[in-house]
Amino acid sequence: MAPPPDRSRPRTRRASLLPVLLPIAVLIVVAVAVGSWLQFTERQAIDSVHTVGSAAPDRVDVRASIQRVDAAARELVLRVRVTPRGTLGEEDQAAPVEDLSLQTTEATVGDLSFRAHERLTAKDVKVVMTGGSIGDYPFDAYETDIGFWAQMDGKEVPVRLMLSNNDTLFSVSVIPGPSPQEAALGLELVRSGSLLVFAVLMMVVMWALAASVLIGTWYLTSRGEGLVWPALGWMAATLFALSAFRNTAPGSPPIGCVLDWFAFLWAETVIALCVIAVVLTGVRTALRTDGDKTDDDKTDDEETDGDKTDGEPDGGTGDLGRASTQ
Repeated sequence: MAPPPDRSRPRTRRASLLPVLLPIAVLIVVAVAVGSWLQFTERQAIDSVHTVGSAAPDRVDVRASIQRVDAAARELVLRVRVTPRGTLGEEDQAAPVEDLSLQTTEATVGDLSFRAHERLTAKDVKVVMTGGSIGDYPFDAYETDIGFWAQMDGKEVPVRLMLSNNDTLFSVSVIPGPSPQEAALGLELVRSGSLLVFAVLMMVVMWALAASVLIGTWYLTSRGEGLVWPALGWMAATLFALSAFRNTAPGSPPIGCVLDWFAFLWAETVIALCVIAVVLTGVRTALRTDGDKTDDDKTDDEETDGDKTDGEPDGGTGDLGRASTQ
């Protein structure tokens, strides 16, 4: 009768994997939970609408949404939709009953004007930002002011401003104006939390790759491995891949920002020097190895020639002896 199969080995294997899989599972759950919380808070910030100005029934509502922030040009694009309320607009509130003009702050490029009884359409205006520099990416911050004052048929009318942000690369903090009845706000714009986390992660990855190449260089040069072509290919690929990885930074930051001086330029320098060191050490090791092989070949040839030389006198003397005997 055959002995029963030993089932203790699979149980031991499962038990040995459990201490490894359990922390990994916990780490994944924690990462997903933190990511969900960050995404929810950013979504709440994007969906929030900041309202200031008059609540009178006869007023002009201005819905302004930030469409795009151009940090390099220090300006943002604001999409404005105007709706006259009460007696200031027609029945469908799609057109003003009189000519309507909107004055804006100094930071806004150009005022807005609408003709009477013509359908109102959304318009994009540019707003100049002050302070900050894109060279501080991803820690750059900017400031600006947004405000609207309306006149209809030469008379000032109340205005209510509703501001929202649609640019996911920036987070907006609102500073209320001096009077709650004024449709004016001060804004502070900083990089969003997701962009900041991604940029910091990019810097960590750059330094990790540079450290990996440095460790590989130390191993190859200290052991005299010579020209290891797979290792050289990996190092060269890392050198060029790091440049492409840097260009994926959200917001397309220019060369010379904090991201470059904190990680990218130094990582590229370390990897390039490591490639040069491995090539020089490998060539020197290869030349020394070739020289040793050449010396060994010469020694073997000399030993072979010596053996032949040692045998020739015996054969020659024997021939002469036989000739003299004859």
